[in-house]
Formats: sequence, structure tokens, C-alpha cells
Amino acid sequence: MGTGTSSGVPMIACNCEVCQSTDKKDTRLRSSIMVESDTTRIIVDTGPDFRYQMLREKVKKIDAVLFTHPHRDHIAGLDDIRAFNFFQKTTIPVYANQMTEEAIRRDFYYAFDHRNIPGLPQMNLVSISDNPFIVGDIAVTPVWVMHMNMPVLGFRFGNYTYITDANFINADSMDKIRGSHAITLNALRQEKHISHFTLSEAIAIVQELQVPQAYFTHISHQLGLHQAISAQLPAGIQLAYDGLSIIVE
Repeated sequence: MGTGTSSGVPMIACNCEVCQSTDKKDTRLRSSIMVESDTTRIIVDTGPDFRYQMLREKVKKIDAVLFTHPHRDHIAGLDDIRAFNFFQKTTIPVYANQMTEEAIRRDFYYAFDHRNIPGLPQMNLVSISDNPFIVGDIAVTPVWVMHMNMPVLGFRFGNYTYITDANFINADSMDKIRGSHAITLNALRQEKHISHFTLSEAIAIVQELQVPQAYFTHISHQLGLHQAISAQLPAGIQLAYDGLSIIVE
């Protein structure tokens, strides 16, 4: 749904070429994906743009939310699940590791008010670690990666793997990714970064894993224009963009 990031560069009154671009693929909201089967719909991360992304895609029902980690650009929009609570008349399962669960309970403390106040977001927190689990008819395998010193969850859904906010993947996690038909991986910019893969590092990971389809996400404006960077990428690798739809067999 979204491919962009806040990389520590002020975004207000920005005059960079990406901000001024008329190419819709250069309009980058905060990173998030929606994973669907015939019967199940999962959202991974609810950034500040979550409400707009749901409205744009005309999403009327979600079965669960999965979180990669507790940074604000990945959890800030969680309050807006209340609309799905209202229309679905259900509590939404929210899957998170312990660190992310603690952040959710702190930042959205009012959602856990036990006085049954009408209109509050209703969520059922489900703790996840290393063990695979199933949401509806979608099998999910957690894939641990490192975001500088922070452990972050990636997820493998069948033959598709999603990883964001990483700058290191250990051997065990690499093995969990191998055999994927497609991967989405973060590639922040071309210059070295303390906690994110650069473009060249992300390309090297994809080539080492020999994943035939790769889509780079969590893209900073510093990376450059979608069209210009796309022309430089190896076969089978492309930049993701907001609204991109991927079918993985």
C-alpha cells in the first residue's frame, strides 16, 4: 500500500525533485502492505497514513493486523481500526512481539480501558515470536531481522516474504526466506545508513537469495526518482510504489 519513509530529512516545504515530481510512483506514503487470500485479509503495519490508505483502496474488512516493530511510522495509525470494529462488529486480532505490544499498550492506553466506553478501538493483542501461525487460511512464518540494534519482524506468507526496516539478516533468517518466489525488502537510499539497507545492499541480498521477483520499499526521497532508479536495476528487481498489486503463486 505504501512505500515511503521518514528518513530524518525534514519533509515540510521540501523542494527536492521527488516532491515536485508529477509521476504518481514518486508519491510515497509510509510503508505498509495488505496480504489477501480468497477468504482472509491481513494488514502489516498501520502507519500515520493507514486511514487514507484504507479509504484509497476501498478496504471494507480486515481480519488481522501484524506489526513488524514499534516505531511510530509503523504503528501510529492503529487507532483507526475502530471503523472496522464498528462495521464488522468484531474485535480485530493484532499480532506483535513483546516490545511492540508494550508500545501499543502505552501509546493506545485508552483502547484497554475496561469500562466498555463506546467507540474505542477494539483489539485483541496476540504475542508472536519465532513460531509460525495461521490467520484465517494464510500461513505466516516470522522472520527476524535487525534494524541496527532493534530486532524487527519480517513475515513470510507462502511464497512471498516481506521485510522492512532492516540492515542485517542472519543465516537462520536467510534460510527462512530462501525459496520465496517474491520478496519485498527495504532499500532506503544509495548512501550508507546506520539502520537500513542501501540500494546496493538490498540488491546483493536478493541476488544471494536468488529470489526471482523483488520489490524495494521503505524508500527515502534521497534515493531519487522512480523512473530513473528503475532503469538502473537488474532484471527481476523493481521499486515498489503505492498501490502496487503483486500476485504470488
